[in-house]
Amino acid sequence: MHRHRLIQILKALPVSLSLCLCFWGGTAQALTLEQAHAISAGETDARIAALQAAMKTPDAQTAAFVQALSDDAVKVAGNKTYIVRDGQGTDPITGQSATVPDNAEDVVSNNRMRGELDIALAALKLFSKDDKVRLEGVQALLKDPDESRVPLLDQALAAETQPAIKAQLELARAAAMLGSSDTAKRMQAAQALAQNKTANTKQLLTERLNTETDAAVKTELKNSLSAIEATLVWGDRLGALFTGISLGSILLLVALGLAITYGLMGVINMAHGELMMIGAYATYMVQGLFQKYLPGAFDWYLVAALPVAFFSSALVGAALERSVLRFLYGRPLETLLATWGISLMLMQTVRTIFGAQNVGVENPSWMSGGVQVLSNLTLPYNRLVIVGFAAVVLLGMAFLIGKTRLGLFVRGVTQNRPIASCMGVNTARIDTYAFALGSGIAGLAGCALSQVGNVGPDLGQSYIVDSFMVVVLGGVGQLAGTVYAALGLGIINKLLEGWVGAVLAKIAVLVFIIIFIQKRPQGIFAMKGRSAEA
Repeated sequence: MHRHRLIQILKALPVSLSLCLCFWGGTAQALTLEQAHAISAGETDARIAALQAAMKTPDAQTAAFVQALSDDAVKVAGNKTYIVRDGQGTDPITGQSATVPDNAEDVVSNNRMRGELDIALAALKLFSKDDKVRLEGVQALLKDPDESRVPLLDQALAAETQPAIKAQLELARAAAMLGSSDTAKRMQAAQALAQNKTANTKQLLTERLNTETDAAVKTELKNSLSAIEATLVWGDRLGALFTGISLGSILLLVALGLAITYGLMGVINMAHGELMMIGAYATYMVQGLFQKYLPGAFDWYLVAALPVAFFSSALVGAALERSVLRFLYGRPLETLLATWGISLMLMQTVRTIFGAQNVGVENPSWMSGGVQVLSNLTLPYNRLVIVGFAAVVLLGMAFLIGKTRLGLFVRGVTQNRPIASCMGVNTARIDTYAFALGSGIAGLAGCALSQVGNVGPDLGQSYIVDSFMVVVLGGVGQLAGTVYAALGLGIINKLLEGWVGAVLAKIAVLVFIIIFIQKRPQGIFAMKGRSAEA
């Protein structure tokens, strides 16, 4: 009966914890009635001390009881303790059914006690058969080390076979020994922790340094801190650099379309941000279709969304050029006002259809997570994909403009419209194609932005000013200049944010661009040929 009831308790526990219990198999010292009552009732300090004592030699009953406490499934009546699940009482020692008295009271655990229970459950994970579960348990213990857990860590070390997890267990043991009363052990712990160059270890060593009284141990703690900080500084620097490149690639995607509509065609399109927004909402709609009709292929919805986003924005851009802009070429002020009005209309249309709130666009599973480069530097997959996507779009656009018939016509019409017309080029059609191309690239930018930020009616407003600055700074009509300007502004902006904050960094970048344009109006790269002198 006892064995049958224990099996029922195991089935009610999480799988990882059940595996832990199977490890002991009843060989450890059994939980006693006095221990169970001491863990459940009394002052918090006494309960924690009793829990830590029981965790030195945990058995199946201990693990089941700790899980029940964490689940608020324990009651006490007098000096008796009961596990109550689904209205059925169980003796925590024998595992047999028990009648719970009417006067039994729920065990209430404050936040401090719950923290200790969480640590105890993490310690139980050290004996799971699943490598991932064991590693999670070690990492949890590393964040809250305590010398009382050393025997448990020694048991786990003796049983561990995976070198990577064993190394983490040794670090957790060193962290626990950092509070030892033995000076030599504290010295050894400080030396060992210098190998674990993480922010959590730095905090742990710093806290110990503030309370340490031994001069030799203090020196060792300082040496370990210096070694860790030297590595963390590089992680921060590389993280800022990658974030700047990531921001620069997003600005590049946004500005590439504008490089055609403004740089090559001279149209100040204030609705460019809303064309990006259309691409983002097209991605959202494709996601919804895949979720409803092709849930098994959801990870590939983004591949299908790319052409949809491109052609959605391109069609809107072509309609905009044919209906409004073709009558306003050569009149920049009227073009600016007209496109600004159109941007407001597009935003209101989206609010009417989708609502004013942001909509959620999920990352495919292959874009979730990241690459762990250093302990404090993780490169997210979605950012890495966007950097690569921006490079592909740039190369495709450079090939289209520089090597294809359409690109030749666009460059010809841009440089000298009357001569291009005399040579048989349909300039009106080329204008439409060029504007549709620039709008389609804006749609691709919106598709990419949906993977790293919120999608809402105001999406384009956050990037329109920055994209204009990129095009003007790089040199009107110059793709190479657009690349340099986008990456340069992204990196400079993120580096300055670390020193002066986001707002002052934005102001500093704007002041730099104003001064640069005053000194070099043509931008980083000047337009080559006779048009530069026009």
